[in-house]
Amino acid sequence: MPLLSRLLASAALAAPLLAQAALPGASVTTPQVRAELLVQAPDGVTPGKPLWLGLKIEHQPHWHTYWKNPGDSGLPTSLEWTLSGGATAGDIEWPTPKKLPIGPLLNYGYEDTLLLPVPVTVPSGFAADRLDVKLHADWLVCQEVCIPQSGDFALSIPARASTVEDAALFAAARAAQPQPAPGAQASARLQGQTLQVQVSGLPAAWQGRPLSLLPETPGLLQNAAVQKAGWHGDAWTAELPLDPQRSASPAALPVVLITPGQAAGIEVEVKVAGPWPAAATPAELPAPGAAPAAPDAAATLPAAPASSAGLMLTLLLALAGGTLLNLMPCVFPVLSLKVFGFASKANDRRALLAGGLAYTAGVVLSFVALAALLLALRAGGEQLGWGFQLQSPAVIAALAALFTLIGLNLAGLFEFGSLLPGTWLAASARHPLVDSLLTGVLAVAVASPCTAPFMGASLGAAVTLPTAQALAVFAALGLGMALPYLLASAWPGLARALPRPGVWMAHFKSLMAFPMFATVVWLVWVLGQQTGIDGAAALLAALVALAFVAWALGSAALGRRARWGFGALALALLAVTLSWTLPALRESAAAPATAAAGWEPWTPAREAELRAQGRPVFVDFTAAWCVTCQVNKRATLNDASVRADFRAKGVALLEADWTRRDAAITAELARLGRSGVPVYVLYAPGGAPPHLLSEILSVGQVRDLLATLPDVPGASALARTPAPAG
Repeated sequence: MPLLSRLLASAALAAPLLAQAALPGASVTTPQVRAELLVQAPDGVTPGKPLWLGLKIEHQPHWHTYWKNPGDSGLPTSLEWTLSGGATAGDIEWPTPKKLPIGPLLNYGYEDTLLLPVPVTVPSGFAADRLDVKLHADWLVCQEVCIPQSGDFALSIPARASTVEDAALFAAARAAQPQPAPGAQASARLQGQTLQVQVSGLPAAWQGRPLSLLPETPGLLQNAAVQKAGWHGDAWTAELPLDPQRSASPAALPVVLITPGQAAGIEVEVKVAGPWPAAATPAELPAPGAAPAAPDAAATLPAAPASSAGLMLTLLLALAGGTLLNLMPCVFPVLSLKVFGFASKANDRRALLAGGLAYTAGVVLSFVALAALLLALRAGGEQLGWGFQLQSPAVIAALAALFTLIGLNLAGLFEFGSLLPGTWLAASARHPLVDSLLTGVLAVAVASPCTAPFMGASLGAAVTLPTAQALAVFAALGLGMALPYLLASAWPGLARALPRPGVWMAHFKSLMAFPMFATVVWLVWVLGQQTGIDGAAALLAALVALAFVAWALGSAALGRRARWGFGALALALLAVTLSWTLPALRESAAAPATAAAGWEPWTPAREAELRAQGRPVFVDFTAAWCVTCQVNKRATLNDASVRADFRAKGVALLEADWTRRDAAITAELARLGRSGVPVYVLYAPGGAPPHLLSEILSVGQVRDLLATLPDVPGASALARTPAPAG
């Protein structure tokens, strides 16, 4: 199978790049960063002489790592040293970070090239020829998704030789560190839930300039809040809102002041006068690691594959997920057309195989093209995931029109031969493989809303990989979807098992119109969720007019004069309905869809509030255009026994509706390592990692998971407690 061979060959070629992360040495390379252990020892390894180690991190464009206070999400880089001869490593001397706004949040970190220098103390009795250094480093690298990564580094430093190759980098890192201001004085007082800060005695070059304050201690201030700041004479003042989940009340607060155009900030210590307001108790706060993650938070995120085995596993998961995609109900209408194709070519083995290859090419190319568009839009800053095209009402309307025409043709209302020019028909007869290829394109168009088992993990991993490897994963997904038909077309016994061509084929063709019409009903319902009742009604009117056009121009029972007369009337009617339909498709529904009874709309704030109360939280990431989501909802989540278990365990039910584009939901899916819906997550109380369920839910699976939760007295009443107003 040439396509599979090429796919596996591409993975083998990419393996050496990923395998570098596993090799011991002074550097580690991942698709997002290159990390290297550096040393500066101008006087060799000598007691009392300067010796510096440092981890250099070169970020790929738009990726970043974090400061010691990461801000609203993220994790700081940590270094664990093992040094020979009794030498000891100090703390990281952090360069001044930059602000990294992420949606409604604000983080602090670094992009481009970063060096984290660490001073080393050599004991007085050190007499070895070399200093052996081992480092284990952990860092979190983020863009739209976050990937926890780590590396092990080793090198030996000659004791009696000067090592200064990277002196310029160390000098630049020291120059970028926050500098003390000897004459500066900083104080603060608390007024309600704000910290009133005043700083005087700053250097003359900083006087009158716009300043921002970065707290070195995490969890005290609201990082993303607008700092009301200004100058009063030579004193800079600012009002800083406190974090409502603050648990500490320090008497002194180390901060860094930054201003545009200055690479290094100013480090001052703010002395806080007066008592702090009451802080949240530990019982009111999420346990460490349990807070709902922001768009680029770190909890339970999948790391990028670090070896060829990791990439190969992702490809195999994609292949399996694509194969199982054929079992999803959204793909059934197109598969029925392929069964009809089998029957019509049962005795022509060569035509069957050629059609199978063309269909496979259409599926694989469509998956790759759709993935390339998705990756390009994400690289441009769009918050998108798998199935993004069905968040567009125009795409929904176009698919509804296409399936209406296919259904009417199968039902015998009209023939495409009466609509298309003769040259097109001749071309179709000469190139029947084009029909098979376009059927593959159509299959992908209707399959993209569905997520089969294994697809979620592979798609989530794909969007974190370099472009070539990500496209290989999507190609494997397409190959998996086409594989059953490709194998069947190469196995003539299957086609011969079907009844011989005859009258039954005409009846079967008419029967296949009804799955097409059912698909149209679903698409109209989806569009109604996006644009409201007026949009759905406008689309139905346009589909009726389109059916009239197809009958008037394509019915073999009409004569030439009648065809032109009815055709002109039908086209005029279609133009009128489109003048109503097209504006309606651009209008959003007056309000987002209301969650079902017992469910609340998901927001990061509501999830945080419920988890801070110690409640178990179940989140359903869903969309109206996701057929798998709707099947799971009706068959499992609405099951009486499952609903009873939710109530008995006091589980808060949140619905994240992704029918229309929602950047917060897209970011949360990315944080969970997923790129599409459905996704089901259970957050147990006590800080346990979130539990991701499979894409195809069963009553037993959900009930077994809920059984692991502790019983909560009065849970039934708790589960019925409504969300607070506003």
